[in-house]
Amino acid sequence: MFAIVRTGGKQYRVAAGDKITVEKLPGAVGDSVTLSDILLAGEGAELAATAGLSVAAEIVAQGRGEKVIIFKKRRRHNYRRRNGHRQSLTMLRIVSIGAPAKAKTPKAEAKTEAAAETKPAKAAPKKAAAKSEKSA
Repeated sequence: MFAIVRTGGKQYRVAAGDKITVEKLPGAVGDSVTLSDILLAGEGAELAATAGLSVAAEIVAQGRGEKVIIFKKRRRHNYRRRNGHRQSLTMLRIVSIGAPAKAKTPKAEAKTEAAAETKPAKAAPKKAAAKSEKSA
């Protein structure tokens, strides 16, 4: 099965086992990522419905692309500017294409557990306390 996914403003054709390089995604090496923006999916020449479909991927590497040189020049005006740019990239290995996976990354699980344990008690509204002081 293959799918066309959109991430980072670009579209990629993926199948299980493929490795693709996309614009930087948050996460560490080994974390799982779910790509839910599916444009097209199918098996061979047959197309499948994309509603409820997602692509599960694993981060293989975080890196940077090749350096691109930007050189500006205006003739006869002694104007030359040289600049460079390296795009941050993430290499993904496609694990599966199918129903949305409910697997969370370890960091996300830790955050939700910590938030549930340390829920602060609600304080009295400030406006109500200020009004009661004025009337007294």
